[in-house]
Amino acid sequence: MTRSGILSRLLSVYGLLFFAFIYAPILLIVVFSFNANPVNMMIWDGFTLDWYRTIFGFPSRLTESTLYVESTRQLYAAVRNSLLVALVASSVSTIFGTAIALAVARYRFRLRSFYRAFMFMPMIMPDIVLGIALLIFFVSLGAQLSIYTIMIGHCTFLISYVFIVVSARIADMDDKLEEASADLGANPWQTFRRVTLPLILPGVVGGGLLAFIISMDDLVITYFIAGVDSTTLPVFIYGMLRRGIKPEINAIATIMLVFSILVASAGLYLRARRK
Repeated sequence: MTRSGILSRLLSVYGLLFFAFIYAPILLIVVFSFNANPVNMMIWDGFTLDWYRTIFGFPSRLTESTLYVESTRQLYAAVRNSLLVALVASSVSTIFGTAIALAVARYRFRLRSFYRAFMFMPMIMPDIVLGIALLIFFVSLGAQLSIYTIMIGHCTFLISYVFIVVSARIADMDDKLEEASADLGANPWQTFRRVTLPLILPGVVGGGLLAFIISMDDLVITYFIAGVDSTTLPVFIYGMLRRGIKPEINAIATIMLVFSILVASAGLYLRARRK
């Protein structure tokens, strides 16, 4: 076998081991979410859907002693909080992120390159640092931690994600189309509504969906700025984990995983879509 053939095989083996290292734990969560053993997750005791039936409120064979969710009402409240925060934060972030991306791409001003690089800061900053900074900020203002502080905190870093996705879409757009619209007598608003927005819409929707799913999955930042009655789903799951990893937690994590994959896939599809 030639040297290039050996290197190619080694690279293939490395790639397989890399993906196995990343996705094997996720696969275990999915598999053991169907485990009938209510005590030890790692001991397989048969296949069951009871954990999912319990989460969705359907009758199951589980008794009160084998349940680990204190109340399905608390679980549903956490889901509602997560959805509300994600909807508001992603909507606001999409509007501001798109506006900033258009401004940076279309206008020339001082420190433009610095401003563009500065928009990456919330993404590369450690979550725990951003969470502590937001907590200090809200406490300094005397604001009471609540679901509104979570929304504001999520917007601070979600705008960057939308900015990057929309900027990539704008970079692929032909500027001559906007110039042609202006030459034909359209004002700036008409050009934006009938030319620019339809062209960048897949990127805008894709960035909004990406922001939505990141907000839904955020734990570290939310943990610092959440109030007493504003527990989100990731924070709720973290509280359950303190008593050990049980099949019911795996079932909730699997549902979140499937939901995240569906939303992220839709976002990536719309981002790559071209007219």
